[in-house]
Amino acid sequence: MSLFENTLAQIRKASDLMGLSANAREVLSRHERILEVSVPVKMDDGTVRVFQGYRCQHNSLRGPYKGGIRFHPDVDLGEVKALSAWMTMKCAVVGIPLGGGKGGIIVDSKKLSPRELEAMTREYARAITPFIGPKMDIPAPDVYTNAQIMGWIADEYSKIKGENVLGVVTGKALAMGGSEGRDTATSMGGMHVLMEYLKERGVAPAGLRVAVQGFGNAGSFMAKFAQEAGMSVIAVSDSKNGVFCAGGLDIPTVMAGKAEKGEVALCTNAGIGGAACSVVSNVELLALDCDILVLSALENQVTQENAANVKARMILELANGPVTPEADEILKGMGVPVIPDILANAGGVTVSYFELVQNEANYYWSAEEVQAKLKPIMVKAWMDISANQKKYNCTYREAAFISALRRLADALKWRRGIE
Repeated sequence: MSLFENTLAQIRKASDLMGLSANAREVLSRHERILEVSVPVKMDDGTVRVFQGYRCQHNSLRGPYKGGIRFHPDVDLGEVKALSAWMTMKCAVVGIPLGGGKGGIIVDSKKLSPRELEAMTREYARAITPFIGPKMDIPAPDVYTNAQIMGWIADEYSKIKGENVLGVVTGKALAMGGSEGRDTATSMGGMHVLMEYLKERGVAPAGLRVAVQGFGNAGSFMAKFAQEAGMSVIAVSDSKNGVFCAGGLDIPTVMAGKAEKGEVALCTNAGIGGAACSVVSNVELLALDCDILVLSALENQVTQENAANVKARMILELANGPVTPEADEILKGMGVPVIPDILANAGGVTVSYFELVQNEANYYWSAEEVQAKLKPIMVKAWMDISANQKKYNCTYREAAFISALRRLADALKWRRGIE
């Protein structure tokens, strides 16, 4: 099953549970626009390479499209379609007035020189400029894109428009109108949801054992916040391998070691009190005996083939689509709750929305103000989903889709008269 077919299956499941009309299902299962572009770049050796790029705009019933741009060799149209639909659901889950979009270029950006990377980014920005903007579609960073790349897109777009339009993208550097708190937003939002989940179950965080797959921005900060809450982070991994220490890792030491050495697996002295760690693969990390498994790498990590090996008591999805629908069914049968991506990682898009608001107002908030605004949004979203889960006796993923689809169906009724 493709990633987009997975998404449609998730929509169908939730629609069946809540009794969503056939008309609404039909509209919400399709994209409003799919853009495919060629991105020619003159390389440093004088040759020209043409990269394939996409921008998918799923739904704008609740506001402008919103979603990241990824630079990755495995980008394909089906993936971008799925991720844009998830963004629609994610924005609706937390109740922010945005729709869903996603973009990407098929490229191994690590093999490009800085000049080639900038040239490709600007060429892509020119290709999609007619279809993006603060009131139309607002891209953001995703896999292998960052604040610098967003800066190039905003600069190129502003040149074409003949005015300074910082709000065309979010995830920018502070010097270009970025928001305080954006770097920790995804993990902080996930932490708020996790703490509400534990509170509802009457479980104290102190001493809970946590394993984190994916030690990029979201995963590393999630590990840091978990440790600060009194949890014991026993394993972390990046795209190569990871480290495990039964007595717990010192996360600031791992973060510093990763920055210095480039690989988590080289941080074998990062245990609490300098304890030695053992190297684990990503496959082994997924099967560790722990209380909380945080998935913050890529999609399709827990599948039909390996779901039965999961020993975690619950899973938190900070990545998009890390658990397949087939794995969902297996985990459900095992009694392993999954807090889904469209809720757990929605702190990132929520603070991106804050950044857009600040750009439009040309008035900027402190980090404390950003955090004060983020928490109640995430807590309310959790409460809505928890209520749905109890009402429909379903998984948290199904409950989250129900919450999103209900808001989207209301917008469809009032905007288009379709019920």
